[in-house]
Amino acid sequence: MKIVCQYLQSFSLIYMQAKKWAPDRAVGQPEIQSFVGAIAGKHGDGLFVTTARFSQKAKDYANIHHIILIDGEKLANLMIEHNFCVATRKTFEIKAIDTDALAEWCFLLKSYD
Repeated sequence: MKIVCQYLQSFSLIYMQAKKWAPDRAVGQPEIQSFVGAIAGKHGDGLFVTTARFSQKAKDYANIHHIILIDGEKLANLMIEHNFCVATRKTFEIKAIDTDALAEWCFLLKSYD
């Protein structure tokens, strides 16, 4: 899938490629190199997203060519952070002592002595 989007604030074009691969696979340098070639001369930034991971050579090549990489783990974290296609399974209540209320309660108890 190839998507072109534009940030409204910066007016910078973002060219994106996404790969839905198994988590145990790795996107290699050839895929990143092909993407860089496809967007060369288009005056925009590159974003490559995968559900898998990236090989070290792919990371190094992307870094040289200023391509942003988002692997499966980072993608999942971003989805959770932005509540995108996620469901809450369990919530926890964290309680703390209300020291002002406790002090007032202790004061009231002392007034009965």
